[in-house]
Amino acid sequence: MKLDNAIRMALEYENGVYKIYADATKKAADPSAKRILQVLAEEEMGHINYLQERLEEWQSGGKIKIKKLGTSIPTKEVINQSLQDLRKTVKPKPSKLIAELELLKKALQAEVKTSNFYKEMVSKLDEQGQQLFTPFIEIEKGHEAIVQAQIDAASGLGVFLDTLEFGLEVE
Repeated sequence: MKLDNAIRMALEYENGVYKIYADATKKAADPSAKRILQVLAEEEMGHINYLQERLEEWQSGGKIKIKKLGTSIPTKEVINQSLQDLRKTVKPKPSKLIAELELLKKALQAEVKTSNFYKEMVSKLDEQGQQLFTPFIEIEKGHEAIVQAQIDAASGLGVFLDTLEFGLEVE
């Protein structure tokens, strides 16, 4: 597969995930859920912009500049540890966040699909493609983990995780 085609496909995935988060942000009633979904939508828009820049570089000169791709989402390990710590101090209660949970489940499916796409691209592309897409794998793992943690917390604890020891502020 050619790199420009892979980037176009990545843009399709990222646009799809962005639309899910943007729509979910509008539909969520819970302020904490809305905040988390907004952060994830902003992350996805950052991915879209990054990939669009790489595609334009490729189209203009046949090469791309690999730039650092940042994230405001903690690693999977940090998320899981924070969730374990929270469970020690917060008593479970019935969730009233049914609509938000359905939105998150849809988002999780999209994140898993997108992660799998990036893994496949890294296994199929040349070194330049691997350098471009490898950072996305770790970032998408974090996205999967935060969405799964939100589902777990809202299901089991009846709350969203916006007050953990990590923050969702863009750095």
